[in-house]
Amino acid sequence: MRSADIGRYGAAALRILVVAAVYYGAARIGLLQQLVRDQVTPLWPPTGVALAALLVLGLRVWPGVALGAFLVNVSLGPSVPAVLAITAGNTLAPVCACLMLRRARFRVELDRLRDVLALVFLGALAGMLISSTIGSGALVLSGALEPGEFWPTWSVWWTGDAMGVLVVAPFLLVLRGARWPRRAGPGRWAEGAALVAATVVVTGLATRTPHTTLLFLVFPVLIWAALRFQLAGAAPCALAASTLAILAATGESGPFADQDLFSSMVTLQAFNGTTALTALLLAAVITERNRTYEEIQQVCTRFSDMVAEMEPRSESYEFPREPRSGSYEFPPRRLPP
Repeated sequence: MRSADIGRYGAAALRILVVAAVYYGAARIGLLQQLVRDQVTPLWPPTGVALAALLVLGLRVWPGVALGAFLVNVSLGPSVPAVLAITAGNTLAPVCACLMLRRARFRVELDRLRDVLALVFLGALAGMLISSTIGSGALVLSGALEPGEFWPTWSVWWTGDAMGVLVVAPFLLVLRGARWPRRAGPGRWAEGAALVAATVVVTGLATRTPHTTLLFLVFPVLIWAALRFQLAGAAPCALAASTLAILAATGESGPFADQDLFSSMVTLQAFNGTTALTALLLAAVITERNRTYEEIQQVCTRFSDMVAEMEPRSESYEFPREPRSGSYEFPPRRLPP
């Protein structure tokens, strides 16, 4: 085996191990907010990590997703068959979502409205049906859950995986293309710092005020982030707002106080879903508008250059003189040879 092949296989193995490590770390963070059987959470970050890794690095890193899922579930699963089934579901869901997004010609820049819609309906809502169905079914078949608990567990599992795609995957895709803003002036930096502070303060106030629902106060901040910073501002703000809301829900504080599990999940996932959709859709629309404006400017510039090139020719051309009033000048008659 040549050294080039060894280096290529070594780089591939390293990428797989990195994906597995990041998946495992994101899973441990997600399990801190478990709601059902110590392993079903309202936000499952590993799904966003897995989908972003497959979109950026390619389907060749799917063993890293499977390895990370197995390491997480082996300490949680009730039996080896259930662990293997859950691992298979957690791997197949992002793989199928990636294949569907590729079929839809998805672009990881998320700079088009169609890309955001594809991520929502194909990547999150449709793709995560696989993991929630297989995982909940495996828990019921293994005896860890009663048959009557299948649908409540399935709903929490599905929404948690879908929120992981909608909230975490865009944030990771933004980090992939992030560059240090060299032309940003002091005013731009001050506005960014004010946006971060407003996101934390407003979301904390909305999710910690007792006996009052003030979650709608978050949306002006998201609109501000999308209008001024597009996806680079909208994705982190949506992630921060969803994280603070989940902490409030698990702590049963603010608008989630004195609510049962079902009511709390409905309120939480409705907030997370509308937050992610508002931020991503508005950021995509603003990005498309800016790109269209730049294209129009380029066309106008080329048109003005063409007109400027034609002006000297128009000055050198002499138009025929008009005949005097009351007379008509016939063209000269040419005699035949």
